[in-house]
Amino acid sequence: MNLNNILLVTSEFPPQPGGIGNHAFHLAKGLQQYGRSVTVICDSRSKTGKEEAIFDANLDFKVIRIQRTPLLLSTYLKRIYIAFKQNKKNNLVIASGKFSLWLAAYLSLFFKKKYIAVIHGSEVQLSNSLLKWITNASLKRFNKIVAVSNYTKSLVSSLHLKNIQVIPNGFSMQNTSSTEEKKSPVPVLITVGNVTKRKGQHNVIKSLPVVLQSYPDLKYHIVGIPTEKEKLQQLALQLGVEKAVVFHGMVTETEKVKLLQQADVFVMLSETTKTGDAEGFGIAILEANSQGIPAIGAKGCGIEDAINNGYSGKLIENNNSLECKEALQEILNNYKVYSEGAKKWSQNFTWDKIIQSYLAILTDE
Repeated sequence: MNLNNILLVTSEFPPQPGGIGNHAFHLAKGLQQYGRSVTVICDSRSKTGKEEAIFDANLDFKVIRIQRTPLLLSTYLKRIYIAFKQNKKNNLVIASGKFSLWLAAYLSLFFKKKYIAVIHGSEVQLSNSLLKWITNASLKRFNKIVAVSNYTKSLVSSLHLKNIQVIPNGFSMQNTSSTEEKKSPVPVLITVGNVTKRKGQHNVIKSLPVVLQSYPDLKYHIVGIPTEKEKLQQLALQLGVEKAVVFHGMVTETEKVKLLQQADVFVMLSETTKTGDAEGFGIAILEANSQGIPAIGAKGCGIEDAINNGYSGKLIENNNSLECKEALQEILNNYKVYSEGAKKWSQNFTWDKIIQSYLAILTDE
């Protein structure tokens, strides 16, 4: 089947932050570069839409945005209308994100073509039983399902899907540092990501009283949208570690790379929330690895696919302070080995390699 005209429906898209949007952008860009004609349907979330318009003007593929309004039903209905209109022109639909899965499954009732779902984690682990049933029923209508990690695949194991495969998330960073021993006189830890319970910055802060016993001058840098910054500031004060914690908020890509290059170890002790919000992969870890920065990450989530334990970093329980200290000691005492391992490991996940797996699906009957 010749699948050259692709409709990509996604719940997130740049310039707004978000892992699903970052994935969708690189997927669209990669498919377009390999001769496919890609049309993206997504939301516009800024008040004026100017930010998105500037971003879209520099793209090689078409982006159709629906202005997100407080009345979500209106937004959803517009998405459905535009998707129906655009779907007549395409022979493949790729859906990424919760509502996008539902929408593509609905389209499959009316249009006979190939449908591919990309699942990241949280959208298949909903606490609402009705929404979970709708999602599970939707997944059964896809010709192919791509899970971004083995952990994400395990979340739908009860559905016994035979058409599911794992294609890990990819990353793209222009600036890379040379592989050299970077260990600082004062260890510097960093987490990049939205400051939320899922990303686990609070678990790192909880480990600091134990870690600081061995590294009293250590600094922990938190980079990302400061959604729950005040809670973490209060936690740091309660534990008496506030001097070790530095908040940067949201930064530019250039600033992010600079902060990464000044760090020694990337830490992401993510946890799954009560609502089912889970870490599906951990792309920020690989971005850090590409700079020669080893990582400490949490077991029991998609991070297990993003870290080669004992090679690019260490996997630990997200709430075990002693394990965190021991993992940090192991990395710092063998820093050059871990730094080189991290950089080599990251090259397995560059988008120029990941896109080849998606191209293979397009020719797979």
